[in-house]
Amino acid sequence: MAIAALVFAALAALVHVYIWVLESMLWTAPRTRAAFGTTQEEAATTKLLALNQGFYNLFLAVVTTVGVIAFAMCSTAVGAALIFAGTGSMVLAAVVLLVSSPDKARGALIQGVLPAIAIVLLAVHLAR
Repeated sequence: MAIAALVFAALAALVHVYIWVLESMLWTAPRTRAAFGTTQEEAATTKLLALNQGFYNLFLAVVTTVGVIAFAMCSTAVGAALIFAGTGSMVLAAVVLLVSSPDKARGALIQGVLPAIAIVLLAVHLAR
């Protein structure tokens, strides 16, 4: 169960690194604009906001990754705390996206499902 939790947490971190790349490096690219539903003008206007948000996603990925590494190196309490903090923030951000923009449900699911699975698996593992 622990290995599955770590795999899902690591996958969630990878998704958030990808989101960081889109938001912080490729925000005005046509494919990124299509993915986020923005026009060229909107992307140009919101580029700095997207850069900032992209780094939030990167930081969540880093916290989660450090947690996975710590947990795998037998620092169970530290690792679990970091994994729960990182993945919990990912899930809550997905909920905020879903509630504030129901038309972006697909994006909310992409960013929220893997960390939610990691949380459940890790909680079940630790409850044993």
